[in-house]
Amino acid sequence: MDNENITSALQVPPLSETTRHCAAYPKSTSAPPVLANYRNAHAPAIVHSHFTVEREPQQRQLLAWRDRVGHIIDVLPSLHQVENPFHASIDRYSVGKLAFTDCRSDALLLERSVARISTDSIRDYVFQVFLEGGVESDAGTYAQRRSSPSVARMIALDMNQPVRMQRHACRVLTLSAPRSLVEMNFPDAEAIHGRVIHDITPLTRLLIEHIASLNQDLAVISAGEADSALHASIHLLVAAFGKQAGLTGNARAAARAAISGQVRRYIQANLHQAELSPESLLNTLQLPRGTLYRLFAHEGGLGTYIRNRRLRAAADELVRYPDLAVVDIAYGLGFKSASDFTRAFRRAYDMAPQDLRAQAFELRRTRSK
Repeated sequence: MDNENITSALQVPPLSETTRHCAAYPKSTSAPPVLANYRNAHAPAIVHSHFTVEREPQQRQLLAWRDRVGHIIDVLPSLHQVENPFHASIDRYSVGKLAFTDCRSDALLLERSVARISTDSIRDYVFQVFLEGGVESDAGTYAQRRSSPSVARMIALDMNQPVRMQRHACRVLTLSAPRSLVEMNFPDAEAIHGRVIHDITPLTRLLIEHIASLNQDLAVISAGEADSALHASIHLLVAAFGKQAGLTGNARAAARAAISGQVRRYIQANLHQAELSPESLLNTLQLPRGTLYRLFAHEGGLGTYIRNRRLRAAADELVRYPDLAVVDIAYGLGFKSASDFTRAFRRAYDMAPQDLRAQAFELRRTRSK
């Protein structure tokens, strides 16, 4: 394998005291042409930052970490954690819109809620590689998308979808890539959200070792080399998760990917049609039932995927149109009654639609201070 590309992390702290800038001269790589075109439009410079809670008073350590990462994901501390010492540090290397972080921390419960998603503009894809420890996650809307009970060594996340993660004490390398870059390589990349890879094959272990090697090299290589390595790494990780999802790797996978993309686009275009259902979709698109259901098994099934997309659209409309009645949003997205919508919404997001509006208002008010 060649060097890998990397981008921003779940924990991306604002730049702090240690910063390094390097002149950048992009060099040729073996990455796909679409990645080369992207690089040409984003000339890089390396910026390095370091943050640690070590010098904070004990009662402020976890809270300082929460403040540092809270612009992307919420840290949900227990009283016991706040009252006891907490250890965490992070090194971040950014090259243009790409970033790579090396984070060490004690155990944490992390959440990116629908309220946060509906009120911010962060839409990157994030790939995490665990050198020590691991993570258990509920990615997406329903528990059917819970990862394997054993801890993951690599996990892919779409920051446009909810996630709740119990992260063990760990050392994790994180790459986060702009949405446009990932979707140039893999148009239906939202399908990899919440997917995990365990180090059970030689290829997976080699990929983890490759990312770890890049982490060591970033402090000494040039900006052009870093840019090439980060882009190549994103390409490799997207390919690995695409293959794990059965959507890349051979002609049959390519056919599955084409069908998946067709179905997802049709659903998105028809969310506001009351008659949208698995049966109506099958009748309209004339696709094999078994293939469709296997494609959406990771989403909890085709019907669950349609419901989740409607609920996600409802969450956005609740925040975007605060004066629009909840019942109008519910009916507009195909729910049969306000009570059916509220029950589904509460099950998905652990809150009523009105509570989401209140949370979103409070988040915006806090940011405007």
